[in-house]
Amino acid sequence: MLYRSLFPRDLFADLERLQREFQGGLEPSPSIRGLGRGGYPALNVGSTPTSVEVYAFAPGMDPAAIDVNLERGVLTIAGERGRSQPAADEKATLHVNERFDGRFRRVVSLPDDIDPNAVAASYRDGVLHVSIQRRAAAQPRRIEVQ
Repeated sequence: MLYRSLFPRDLFADLERLQREFQGGLEPSPSIRGLGRGGYPALNVGSTPTSVEVYAFAPGMDPAAIDVNLERGVLTIAGERGRSQPAADEKATLHVNERFDGRFRRVVSLPDDIDPNAVAASYRDGVLHVSIQRRAAAQPRRIEVQ
């Protein structure tokens, strides 16, 4: 482990992170049926017979700082997370900073059967929950045979 004593940071971890980010940029955009690439905030997207449910994990955010938009079957979650580290000081040294800060934007393509007029969003305990109802005409129903 001689390289750790020569360099103040783990260069191999930085190279691996850069490689993941580069490969992530080449993958197709996430959709409700696709695999996500990661990012901030982390997302869980699922569906039920009556709705599409999106969970965004963004602890420490002010709900007023989060913008949720639905346009033409595309859900966009955007906002800005402020810096949490202390002000620069001559005596303080930051060794590890893994907390994301700055502007973010996540986009999810939704199925065609959603109802854009039936959307609810709530933020609780660091989790943004967006529920989009499906159109009543798209709901499965049993038809009785006479």
